Amino acid sequence: MTTATYHAPASLSEALGLLAAHPGAQVLAGGTDLIVQVRAGRAAPSAFIDIKTIAGLTGVRRSGEGFAIGAATPCTALLKDAALCAAWPGVVEAANLIGSVQVRNRATMGGNLCNASPAADSVPALIAAGATCLIAGPQGEREVAVTDLPQGPGRVALQPGELIVELRLPARPMGGGDAYLRGIPRSEMDIAVAGAGVALVLGADGLCTAARVALGAVAPTALLVPEAGAALVGTRIDDAALTRMAAAAQAACKPIDDKRGTAVYRIHMAGVLARRAALIARDRAENNA
Repeated sequence: MTTATYHAPASLSEALGLLAAHPGAQVLAGGTDLIVQVRAGRAAPSAFIDIKTIAGLTGVRRSGEGFAIGAATPCTALLKDAALCAAWPGVVEAANLIGSVQVRNRATMGGNLCNASPAADSVPALIAAGATCLIAGPQGEREVAVTDLPQGPGRVALQPGELIVELRLPARPMGGGDAYLRGIPRSEMDIAVAGAGVALVLGADGLCTAARVALGAVAPTALLVPEAGAALVGTRIDDAALTRMAAAAQAACKPIDDKRGTAVYRIHMAGVLARRAALIARDRAENNA
Protein backbone atom coordinates (compact mmCIF):
# COMPACT_ATOMS: atom_id res chain seq x y z
CA MET A 1 0.00 0.00 0.00
CA THR A 2 1.34 3.41 -0.98
CA THR A 3 1.90 5.78 1.92
CA ALA A 4 0.43 9.24 1.52
CA THR A 5 2.89 12.10 1.74
CA TYR A 6 2.32 15.08 4.03
CA HIS A 7 2.85 18.70 2.98
CA ALA A 8 2.42 21.93 4.96
CA PRO A 9 2.60 24.74 2.39
CA ALA A 10 3.40 28.22 3.63
CA SER A 11 1.36 30.04 0.98
CA LEU A 12 -1.79 29.62 -1.07
CA SER A 13 0.21 29.47 -4.29
CA GLU A 14 2.35 26.67 -2.87
CA ALA A 15 -0.79 24.77 -1.83
CA LEU A 16 -2.26 25.11 -5.32
CA GLY A 17 1.02 23.90 -6.81
CA LEU A 18 0.97 20.83 -4.58
CA LEU A 19 -2.62 20.05 -5.53
CA ALA A 20 -1.62 20.24 -9.19
CA ALA A 21 1.38 17.98 -8.62
CA HIS A 22 -0.65 15.42 -6.62
CA PRO A 23 -3.99 14.82 -8.38
CA GLY A 24 -5.02 12.32 -5.71
CA ALA A 25 -4.27 14.66 -2.81
CA GLN A 26 -6.75 15.76 -0.17
CA VAL A 27 -6.77 19.11 1.57
CA LEU A 28 -6.30 18.72 5.32
CA ALA A 29 -7.84 21.44 7.48
CA GLY A 30 -9.14 20.11 10.80
CA GLY A 31 -9.07 16.48 9.71
CA THR A 32 -11.92 15.49 12.03
CA ASP A 33 -13.76 13.79 9.17
CA LEU A 34 -10.93 13.07 6.73
CA ILE A 35 -8.76 11.12 9.17
CA VAL A 36 -11.74 9.01 10.23
CA GLN A 37 -12.53 8.29 6.56
CA VAL A 38 -8.93 7.27 5.86
CA ARG A 39 -8.81 4.95 8.86
CA ALA A 40 -12.11 3.38 7.79
CA GLY A 41 -10.80 2.82 4.26
CA ARG A 42 -13.33 5.19 2.67
CA ALA A 43 -10.61 7.62 1.52
CA ALA A 44 -7.09 6.95 0.28
CA PRO A 45 -5.41 10.24 -0.67
CA SER A 46 -2.01 10.20 -2.34
CA ALA A 47 -1.01 13.22 -0.25
CA PHE A 48 -2.27 15.45 2.54
CA ILE A 49 -2.05 19.19 1.88
CA ASP A 50 -2.27 20.84 5.30
CA ILE A 51 -3.57 24.40 4.91
CA LYS A 52 -3.68 25.47 8.56
CA THR A 53 -0.34 27.31 8.44
CA ILE A 54 -1.23 29.45 5.43
CA ALA A 55 -1.66 33.12 6.34
CA GLY A 56 -5.19 34.34 5.73
CA LEU A 57 -6.81 30.91 5.84
CA THR A 58 -7.49 31.09 9.56
CA GLY A 59 -9.26 33.73 11.58
CA VAL A 60 -12.16 36.13 11.19
CA ARG A 61 -11.75 39.58 9.67
CA ARG A 62 -13.97 42.39 8.48
CA SER A 63 -14.50 42.44 4.74
CA GLY A 64 -16.14 45.71 3.79
CA GLU A 65 -19.26 45.86 5.96
CA GLY A 66 -19.35 42.06 6.22
CA PHE A 67 -17.05 39.30 7.41
CA ALA A 68 -14.53 36.85 5.94
CA ILE A 69 -13.88 33.57 7.76
CA GLY A 70 -10.75 31.71 6.73
CA ALA A 71 -11.55 28.20 5.48
CA ALA A 72 -9.22 26.62 8.07
CA THR A 73 -10.72 28.55 10.99
CA PRO A 74 -11.77 26.25 13.85
CA CYS A 75 -15.43 26.49 14.82
CA THR A 76 -14.66 27.65 18.37
CA ALA A 77 -12.64 30.60 17.03
CA LEU A 78 -15.88 32.23 15.85
CA LEU A 79 -16.93 32.66 19.47
CA LYS A 80 -13.98 34.99 20.07
CA ASP A 81 -15.11 37.55 17.49
CA ALA A 82 -17.66 39.77 19.25
CA ALA A 83 -18.69 41.59 16.08
CA LEU A 84 -19.42 38.36 14.22
CA CYS A 85 -21.36 36.97 17.20
CA ALA A 86 -23.47 40.12 17.31
CA ALA A 87 -24.10 40.23 13.56
CA TRP A 88 -24.69 36.53 12.81
CA PRO A 89 -25.40 34.68 16.07
CA GLY A 90 -27.19 31.88 14.22
CA VAL A 91 -24.09 31.08 12.17
CA VAL A 92 -21.85 31.10 15.24
CA GLU A 93 -24.27 28.94 17.22
CA ALA A 94 -24.62 26.44 14.37
CA ALA A 95 -20.86 26.06 14.03
CA ASN A 96 -20.60 25.42 17.74
CA LEU A 97 -23.11 22.58 17.75
CA ILE A 98 -20.72 20.38 15.78
CA GLY A 99 -19.40 17.43 17.79
CA SER A 100 -17.76 18.13 21.14
CA VAL A 101 -15.69 21.10 22.27
CA GLN A 102 -12.57 19.06 21.50
CA VAL A 103 -13.83 18.39 17.97
CA ARG A 104 -14.81 22.04 17.43
CA ASN A 105 -11.37 23.18 18.54
CA ARG A 106 -10.03 21.30 15.53
CA ALA A 107 -12.91 21.12 13.03
CA THR A 108 -13.01 23.98 10.52
CA MET A 109 -15.70 25.94 8.76
CA GLY A 110 -14.36 25.05 5.32
CA GLY A 111 -14.02 21.41 6.27
CA ASN A 112 -17.60 21.17 7.55
CA LEU A 113 -18.77 22.56 4.23
CA CYS A 114 -16.50 20.45 2.02
CA ASN A 115 -17.31 17.23 3.87
CA ALA A 116 -20.75 17.72 2.31
CA SER A 117 -22.77 15.89 4.93
CA PRO A 118 -26.49 16.57 4.42
CA ALA A 119 -26.67 16.96 8.21
CA ALA A 120 -23.79 19.47 8.58
CA ASP A 121 -24.91 22.05 11.13
CA SER A 122 -23.05 25.10 9.84
CA VAL A 123 -24.32 24.84 6.26
CA PRO A 124 -28.05 25.70 6.63
CA ALA A 125 -27.12 28.67 8.83
CA LEU A 126 -24.62 29.90 6.23
CA ILE A 127 -27.15 29.45 3.42
CA ALA A 128 -29.82 31.34 5.35
CA ALA A 129 -27.33 34.17 5.92
CA GLY A 130 -26.56 34.38 2.20
CA ALA A 131 -22.92 33.37 2.63
CA THR A 132 -20.55 32.82 -0.29
CA CYS A 133 -17.22 31.00 -0.71
CA LEU A 134 -14.05 32.36 -2.26
CA ILE A 135 -12.48 29.49 -4.20
CA ALA A 136 -8.94 29.45 -5.63
CA GLY A 137 -7.62 27.08 -8.27
CA PRO A 138 -5.59 26.71 -11.45
CA GLN A 139 -7.88 29.12 -13.31
CA GLY A 140 -7.74 31.81 -10.61
CA GLU A 141 -10.38 32.78 -8.07
CA ARG A 142 -14.14 32.57 -8.19
CA GLU A 143 -16.95 33.26 -5.72
CA VAL A 144 -19.78 30.78 -5.27
CA ALA A 145 -22.88 30.90 -3.09
CA VAL A 146 -22.70 28.35 -0.28
CA THR A 147 -26.08 27.00 -1.39
CA ASP A 148 -24.53 26.01 -4.75
CA LEU A 149 -21.48 24.19 -3.36
CA PRO A 150 -22.87 20.87 -1.98
CA GLN A 151 -23.80 18.51 -4.81
CA GLY A 152 -24.75 15.44 -2.78
CA PRO A 153 -23.45 13.43 0.17
CA GLY A 154 -19.67 13.80 0.13
CA ARG A 155 -19.66 15.80 -3.13
CA VAL A 156 -19.02 19.51 -3.64
CA ALA A 157 -18.75 21.69 -6.74
CA LEU A 158 -14.97 22.09 -6.58
CA GLN A 159 -12.95 21.49 -9.73
CA PRO A 160 -9.66 19.51 -9.64
CA GLY A 161 -6.95 21.57 -7.97
CA GLU A 162 -9.36 23.97 -6.26
CA LEU A 163 -9.77 24.74 -2.58
CA ILE A 164 -11.89 27.09 -0.51
CA VAL A 165 -9.99 30.13 0.74
CA GLU A 166 -12.65 31.80 2.86
CA LEU A 167 -16.34 32.02 3.65
CA ARG A 168 -17.92 35.44 3.25
CA LEU A 169 -20.88 36.77 5.20
CA PRO A 170 -22.63 39.99 4.21
CA ALA A 171 -23.23 42.83 6.62
CA ARG A 172 -26.21 42.25 8.87
CA PRO A 173 -28.95 44.52 7.57
CA MET A 174 -30.68 46.98 9.88
CA GLY A 175 -33.51 45.09 11.51
CA GLY A 176 -31.92 41.75 10.64
CA GLY A 177 -31.79 38.61 12.74
CA ASP A 178 -30.89 34.96 12.24
CA ALA A 179 -31.10 31.64 14.09
CA TYR A 180 -30.36 27.95 13.64
CA LEU A 181 -31.93 25.01 15.46
CA ARG A 182 -31.56 21.26 15.06
CA GLY A 183 -33.20 18.13 16.40
CA ILE A 184 -31.01 15.28 17.66
CA PRO A 185 -31.74 11.96 19.41
CA ARG A 186 -29.42 12.78 22.32
CA SER A 187 -28.93 16.00 24.26
CA GLU A 188 -25.54 16.74 22.66
CA MET A 189 -22.72 15.34 20.50
CA ASP A 190 -25.07 13.86 17.91
CA ILE A 191 -25.92 14.34 14.26
CA ALA A 192 -28.96 16.35 13.26
CA VAL A 193 -32.14 14.47 12.36
CA ALA A 194 -33.35 17.79 10.95
CA GLY A 195 -32.06 21.35 11.10
CA ALA A 196 -33.39 24.77 10.12
CA GLY A 197 -31.69 28.12 9.62
CA VAL A 198 -33.66 31.34 9.23
CA ALA A 199 -32.44 34.86 8.47
CA LEU A 200 -34.91 37.70 8.11
CA VAL A 201 -35.25 41.47 8.09
CA LEU A 202 -37.95 43.57 9.73
CA GLY A 203 -38.82 47.03 8.49
CA ALA A 204 -39.45 50.02 10.72
CA ASP A 205 -43.17 49.14 10.68
CA GLY A 206 -42.47 45.64 11.97
CA LEU A 207 -43.27 43.92 8.69
CA CYS A 208 -40.84 41.34 7.32
CA THR A 209 -39.13 42.70 4.21
CA ALA A 210 -36.85 39.73 3.43
CA ALA A 211 -36.42 36.16 4.65
CA ARG A 212 -34.33 33.10 3.82
CA VAL A 213 -35.10 29.65 5.19
CA ALA A 214 -32.65 26.74 4.83
CA LEU A 215 -32.99 23.13 5.93
CA GLY A 216 -30.47 20.42 6.77
CA ALA A 217 -30.62 16.62 7.10
CA VAL A 218 -33.86 16.34 5.10
CA ALA A 219 -32.46 15.95 1.58
CA PRO A 220 -29.20 14.90 -0.14
CA THR A 221 -27.91 18.44 0.43
CA ALA A 222 -28.82 21.38 2.63
CA LEU A 223 -31.72 23.23 1.00
CA LEU A 224 -32.61 26.86 0.50
CA VAL A 225 -36.44 26.99 0.43
CA PRO A 226 -37.50 30.23 -1.29
CA GLU A 227 -41.20 29.46 -0.81
CA ALA A 228 -40.72 29.28 2.95
CA GLY A 229 -38.97 32.64 3.03
CA ALA A 230 -41.63 34.18 0.80
CA ALA A 231 -44.33 33.05 3.24
CA LEU A 232 -42.87 35.41 5.87
CA VAL A 233 -42.34 38.49 3.69
CA GLY A 234 -44.98 41.18 4.20
CA THR A 235 -46.10 39.72 7.53
CA ARG A 236 -45.36 40.35 11.19
CA ILE A 237 -44.18 36.75 11.49
CA ASP A 238 -47.54 35.91 13.03
CA ASP A 239 -49.02 32.46 13.53
CA ALA A 240 -50.63 32.31 10.10
CA ALA A 241 -47.39 33.26 8.37
CA LEU A 242 -45.42 30.76 10.43
CA THR A 243 -47.89 28.01 9.54
CA ARG A 244 -47.51 28.77 5.82
CA MET A 245 -43.73 28.91 6.18
CA ALA A 246 -43.57 25.59 8.03
CA ALA A 247 -45.77 23.93 5.40
CA ALA A 248 -43.52 25.21 2.61
CA ALA A 249 -40.45 23.93 4.44
CA GLN A 250 -42.02 20.51 4.90
CA ALA A 251 -43.04 20.35 1.23
CA ALA A 252 -39.40 20.83 0.18
CA CYS A 253 -38.11 17.89 2.22
CA LYS A 254 -36.84 14.72 0.55
CA PRO A 255 -35.53 12.76 3.53
CA ILE A 256 -34.51 9.17 4.09
CA ASP A 257 -35.39 6.67 6.79
CA ASP A 258 -32.46 5.65 8.94
CA LYS A 259 -31.74 4.56 12.50
CA ARG A 260 -31.83 8.16 13.74
CA GLY A 261 -35.27 9.01 12.39
CA THR A 262 -37.96 8.16 9.86
CA ALA A 263 -38.68 10.28 6.84
CA VAL A 264 -42.07 11.20 8.29
CA TYR A 265 -40.48 12.36 11.53
CA ARG A 266 -37.82 14.39 9.71
CA ILE A 267 -40.46 16.19 7.64
CA HIS A 268 -42.49 17.00 10.74
CA MET A 269 -39.42 18.27 12.59
CA ALA A 270 -38.33 20.44 9.67
CA GLY A 271 -41.52 22.45 10.04
CA VAL A 272 -41.28 22.61 13.83
CA LEU A 273 -37.65 23.72 13.82
CA ALA A 274 -38.14 26.26 11.03
CA ARG A 275 -41.04 27.79 12.96
CA ARG A 276 -39.03 28.02 16.19
CA ALA A 277 -35.95 29.38 14.42
CA ALA A 278 -38.07 32.04 12.71
CA LEU A 279 -39.40 33.22 16.08
CA ILE A 280 -35.87 33.50 17.49
CA ALA A 281 -34.71 35.35 14.36
CA ARG A 282 -37.72 37.69 14.67
CA ASP A 283 -36.87 38.48 18.29
CA ARG A 284 -33.25 39.19 17.37
CA ALA A 285 -34.35 41.36 14.45
CA GLU A 286 -36.58 43.42 16.74
CA ASN A 287 -33.59 44.02 19.00
CA ASN A 288 -31.51 45.11 16.00
CA ALA A 289 -34.05 47.56 14.60
